[in-house]
Amino acid sequence: MSTPLEDAMDTLIKIFHHYSGKEGDRYKLSKGELKELLTSKLTNFLSGQKDPLLIDKIMKDLDSNQDNEVDFNEFVILVAALIVACNDFFEEQLKKEGF
Repeated sequence: MSTPLEDAMDTLIKIFHHYSGKEGDRYKLSKGELKELLTSKLTNFLSGQKDPLLIDKIMKDLDSNQDNEVDFNEFVILVAALIVACNDFFEEQLKKEGF
């Protein structure tokens, strides 16, 4: 039986590969694939965003090797950064509530 963390890791891998490869390299996300993944799987994160260039900015920030695609390593950096930001937010909320 797998642990919750192992399940989370498995889910990240499956989600990435579900969206990658529809265009171009099957092990990377094109800008269109990244947009589809983000709008489908991070709807709450994107719902408050009004910047029409947000996906372009995320793509530019993630694409460290500048190949106009996001590989799994680059994708994990986004997920990790979002997790850290969420954790920081929740810690601040707890501090405000006196915990």
